Amino acid sequence: MLYATGSWSVVFALDARTGRELWRFDPHVAGEVGARACCDVVNRGVALDRGRVFVGALDGRLIALDANTGAPLWSVQTTDPALPYTITGAPRVVKGKVVIGNGGADIGVRGYVSAYDAETGSLAWRCYTVPGDPAQPPESPALAAALPTWQDGEWWKVGGGGTVWDSLAWDPELDLLYVGTGNGGPWTPRLRSRGDNLYLSSILALRPDTGDLVWHYQTTPGDQWDYTATQHMILADLEIGGRARHVLMQAPKNGFFYVLDRATGELLSAAPYVPVTWAERVDLASGRPVETTAARYGSGEPSVLSPGPVGGHNWQPMSFHPGTGLVYIPALEMPFAFRDDPDFKLGPNVMNAGVDPAAGGKSMAQRAEGERSPSGGGRIGAALIAWDPVRQREAWRVEHPHVVNGGTLATAGNLVFQGTGRGTLAAYRASDGAKLFETRTGTGVVAAPITYRIDGEQYVAVLAGLGGGLALASADPPPDTIATGNAGHVLAWKLGGTAALPETPAWQPPQVAAIDAPADAARTARGERTFFRYCATCHGPGAIAGGTLPDLRRAAPQVYGDLESILLSGSRLARGMPSFTGTLTAGDVADLRAYLLSRRAELADQR
Repeated sequence: MLYATGSWSVVFALDARTGRELWRFDPHVAGEVGARACCDVVNRGVALDRGRVFVGALDGRLIALDANTGAPLWSVQTTDPALPYTITGAPRVVKGKVVIGNGGADIGVRGYVSAYDAETGSLAWRCYTVPGDPAQPPESPALAAALPTWQDGEWWKVGGGGTVWDSLAWDPELDLLYVGTGNGGPWTPRLRSRGDNLYLSSILALRPDTGDLVWHYQTTPGDQWDYTATQHMILADLEIGGRARHVLMQAPKNGFFYVLDRATGELLSAAPYVPVTWAERVDLASGRPVETTAARYGSGEPSVLSPGPVGGHNWQPMSFHPGTGLVYIPALEMPFAFRDDPDFKLGPNVMNAGVDPAAGGKSMAQRAEGERSPSGGGRIGAALIAWDPVRQREAWRVEHPHVVNGGTLATAGNLVFQGTGRGTLAAYRASDGAKLFETRTGTGVVAAPITYRIDGEQYVAVLAGLGGGLALASADPPPDTIATGNAGHVLAWKLGGTAALPETPAWQPPQVAAIDAPADAARTARGERTFFRYCATCHGPGAIAGGTLPDLRRAAPQVYGDLESILLSGSRLARGMPSFTGTLTAGDVADLRAYLLSRRAELADQR
C-alpha cells in the first residue's frame, strides 16, 4: 500500500501495484483555517508505524488512522485553536512517539515541537524553541540560557517565531532527534527583539525520550530575512580530513551548505551553494556568518540581498548518493528588496513580517514579468545542483526554466530523479548530470519522487500538482498546469510499463476586456501598496498567482463589484478566503478595486 496526502490534509491509500484507491480520509478542516496558512493549504506527508498512519492536519490536530482501513483511532489538538497555528509538515515516529511541529511564525505564534504516545495520543513532552514571557519562569534550562539573547522588545506578545514546520531527523545510534527551527516573527528585530534570538533559524539536537536539548547550532543569528533552518537534514558518514565523521548536512534558506558533526554540533565546514550577498562567509572558528554592510536593512533605501526569503533552497527535499558522494539540491536564485515597513500594524491572520511589501513584493512582480531586480539584484532562476559536501563545491548543475521545482531522489543505479514546475519528471546520471529520461506529468511537480520494489519490480512514483508559497508567488503560471486545471494525481513508472498519460491540451489564455472605471492614479497607487501588504502572499505579485489560484486580472466582472462583501463580510471564508474586517476599510477596498482593474486593463492592452 502507498500512502500520500493532498491539500487540506486529506490522506489516501493506494494499491502500490495498480494505483487503485483503497481508502481516503478527510479530516474536514474548516475553510477559514486556510487564512492562517502563510504559504498555501499544503501537507507534506504521513508517518507509518505498527499498522498506524499519522497525519498532522492544517488546523493543528494530530490524527492516527488504521493503516488498512483509514479509520481514525485517535485525534489530539496539538495547538491552541485561538492562535494562528497550522500544521503542514509530516510527523515522524521515534521510539514509539509521534513527533510533530507547527507553523505560523509569520502570522504571530511561538514555536515548539511536541511528542505524543503513538498508541494513545497522550502528550509525552513539549520543547519550546524560543523564550516566552520573561516575567514567567522558563520552561527549560535551554530557554533560560536563550533568554539573554533576546534584548528589549516584547516578542512574547507578537509571537517570536521559531516554528518547527518541517525538518526532523533521528539518529538511532546516537539517540538524538534533530529539529530544524524557523524564522523570527516578525522578521525585523525592530518589532521583535535585538540579539541573536536563540533558537531561531537553528538546528537542535534533542533527547527523543524527554525533549531535552543536547546541542544547538544557529545558522542565522538574529535572523531578519526569513532564513529558516527547517530545510531537510541528511545524516551520513563522510571522510573529512582523513577521518571518518558522522555528519549532519543541511542547505537552509540562507544560501550556505553546512556540514556538522552530528554527535557534538561542531561546525566542520560551510560554503555558499548559491550566490550570497548578505554574508561574506561563515567563520569556522566562531561558527558565525560574517555579515556584509548591507545585510542589516532598516527604513532607508531597500537592501537587495541574496538569497531572498524563499531561500537558496526551500522545503523540497535534497538527497545524498553514497556512491558519488554528492548531494542533489533543488536550488533557487531569487534576490529580494528588504526594507522595514514604516506603516506596519500587527493584524490577525495576516503576514506580520514587518518588511515593506512595496519594496520586496513589487520587485518580485517586476522580475516575474521579465525585469531585473532593482539595484542590480541579479538573475532569477532555479537549478538542480550536485554538491560535493567534502570539497564544498558544485560538481554539476541542470538549469530549470521555472523557479518552482520538486525535491530529488537518488538511487543506487547512478540516477537522480526530479520533477519540475513545467510539468516534467526527469532522470539524470548522478555522476555527471546527463539527462537519461524525461516524461510529461500533466501539471507541475513540487514533491520529491520515491522508489519501491514489489515482486522484483522497481517503481518510481511522484505526486504531481503545483502548490505552496513559491508557486503562489511565482507569477509565472506553467501552461500545462493551467490547461489541466492543476489536477493533482499520483504517477508511477516501472521498466517495461506501457501506460501513457493523455496529451495535455494546448492552453490559450482567454481574451480579457477592460472594465470601464473612473481613472484615479492616487487610488490605484494606494491599492497597489495595500495589495502587496495583504494580498500578494496568496494571490501573487501583480495579482498573478502562478496558476494555483485564480488570476485576479481575469476575474469575472462581478468579483470586482463583490470585493467589499468578500474582504469585509467574509462571504468566501468557507473557501479559505479570509475576512479583513478590522484591518481594511471600505476605502481600502475601493483602492484595491482600482488597482485590480488597472492590472486587468494592462492585460487587455497587451492583446
